[in-house]
Amino acid sequence: VYRDGEGVEKDKKKEVYHLEEAAICGDPFARHNLGVEENENGRADRAVKHWIIAAKLGDDDSLETLKDAFGKGYVSKEDFDSALRGHQAAVDATKSPQRDEAELARKL
Repeated sequence: VYRDGEGVEKDKKKEVYHLEEAAICGDPFARHNLGVEENENGRADRAVKHWIIAAKLGDDDSLETLKDAFGKGYVSKEDFDSALRGHQAAVDATKSPQRDEAELARKL
């Protein structure tokens, strides 16, 4: 809301504050966006930490960002492997026969 000024005045400080609050509560989307903020502000090391946490929460965008950063040498193999394992564990934890059935029904 504060990033785009939707119904309120644009306010970067409030945007970051609310992203931090949401990230603390476990929101992977907010965590990913904090990584983007840190990266844009020249703090790539902090950005990578946010993306690793978000990937371990199952965020696909963060995993893709880490994959790209790994390819460029910004992320260690150990950190990337850890994020990949955490991401897979988070995805596996959300699998269920009911979700598979719903996904199949959605595709029909």
